[in-house]
Amino acid sequence: MGLFNYKTSNPAFTGYFWDGDNHSSKKMTVTGIFIKSLAMILIIASMTVYVWNLYTEGVDIKWYTYGGMLAAIVCSILISLKNHWAHILVPIYAISKGLFLGGLSSWAHAKFPDLPYQAIGVTIITFFVILFLYQTRIIIVTKQLRSVIITAATTIFVIYIISWILSFFGIKATFIWGTSWIAISFNIIAAVVASFSLLLDFDYIERYKNKAPKYKEWLATWGLLVTLVWLYYEILRLMKKLAIRF
Repeated sequence: MGLFNYKTSNPAFTGYFWDGDNHSSKKMTVTGIFIKSLAMILIIASMTVYVWNLYTEGVDIKWYTYGGMLAAIVCSILISLKNHWAHILVPIYAISKGLFLGGLSSWAHAKFPDLPYQAIGVTIITFFVILFLYQTRIIIVTKQLRSVIITAATTIFVIYIISWILSFFGIKATFIWGTSWIAISFNIIAAVVASFSLLLDFDYIERYKNKAPKYKEWLATWGLLVTLVWLYYEILRLMKKLAIRF
């Protein structure tokens, strides 16, 4: 069965990226993905600390935050179109996401001290719990589970996009961005779907380790970053809403 026949909710792991040069002598390895992922996480962390420090010094970080978000979107589009450029674009994506998360986290910390640290801790714990559940096969990635996660993730992203478009017309989707129990429930569902998306990423990597071309390690790394950033974002938002409520 071809690589493109397998699906995942993470856009970085769609079959498009696994099509093509499968005859390279060097193959994708878990070790390679781990090293690259660790390096990119360190870049994200460094840029986050940099923007955070700027904020504490009184610098207006709005443009760092929104600029980082826009740059990350552009990088994602370029990676999807030019996957052979991933070794250049993924580090730029990491820098951009670090700028964005730096602004997001510093704003959250200003209103709710130590909340970003707690969110980071929960994200790390969630990552290893999901990895444990996958490795021990307590949760098995079946075709049905894959379909459910893909459908849920797609629905959430569509809702976010629609709410973002509506915001330009002065319409605020309070059931997403508010602090009502409905908004909190939506946030919980989004966080659960984000965490379960890691299962699909782990499954995809395991299926094609030592098979896909070596350069695709960068694409796998990007896929994991996309999921982890999404997970952290949802956890931070959820904890912020709970802090306001209680």
